[in-house]
Amino acid sequence: MAGRLYIVPTPIGNLEDITLRALRILKEVDLIAAEDTRHTQHLLTHFGIDRPLTSYHDHNEREKAQALVERIENGANVALVSDAGTPGIADPGFRLVVAAIRAGIQIVPLPGASALAAALSASGLPTDRFLFEGFLPAKKQERKNKLKELRDCASTLVFYEAPHRLNDTLGDMQQILGERAIVIAREVSKVHEEFLRGTVSEVIHQLAARDVKGEVTIVVHGSTGESRVTEEQLRSDIQRLISEGVGVKEISELFGERYGLSKREVYRLTLAVKSRKGAK
Repeated sequence: MAGRLYIVPTPIGNLEDITLRALRILKEVDLIAAEDTRHTQHLLTHFGIDRPLTSYHDHNEREKAQALVERIENGANVALVSDAGTPGIADPGFRLVVAAIRAGIQIVPLPGASALAAALSASGLPTDRFLFEGFLPAKKQERKNKLKELRDCASTLVFYEAPHRLNDTLGDMQQILGERAIVIAREVSKVHEEFLRGTVSEVIHQLAARDVKGEVTIVVHGSTGESRVTEEQLRSDIQRLISEGVGVKEISELFGERYGLSKREVYRLTLAVKSRKGAK
């Protein structure tokens, strides 16, 4: 008889977050497919588990998935784990699950640790509807294009982000999504766990003098429709930025991105507002 494929979440920080069921499965399976065998070996050693390991990660998923399916078809029970959290959620696992489904293999998912669920539950933002986008593109223009696609989404938005890109990402969010409520969940379940809350600009200010490290989850309030600006409000916002010394080109780019308007038209309006202000 064919074996089973177990999807086994592992702690995202605090080792106490592993479940009793996960420990039992890891002790009983014939093979553990791990994102990083060295990382997983530390976990197994901590809990006194001695089972065979094989690597399964982003760079060998295609060829390794079929080999693991064949092992399971021949009777082996295999546990899939990632370095932290639930496999397949912004981690390797998707191709193996699809291959197992096609082969008619029974897949047994175990509930467990997830930075996504933990950050969302403590965010204080609406949780009845949310959209998880994983990691935003690393390249600036691609990232901005993705944020434009999400600008009018009413659901709470959840992202993972690398700490060295956090400031750039927040800047793009401020420019395109505007001043929304946002939560930065850093190092969830670890010793230095931290939640930063406020508007986008307030959080940017909180992080201004810091060198951010560790795992980061961003939770952003969905659109309330307020991004559909009236001309009167746009003129008022332009007037405010002119008074603050912001240049015409920068204003046109900012509001063009934020409200999905023609930058050329915003540029012309800004010149008109500036000219009128100068005439007074």
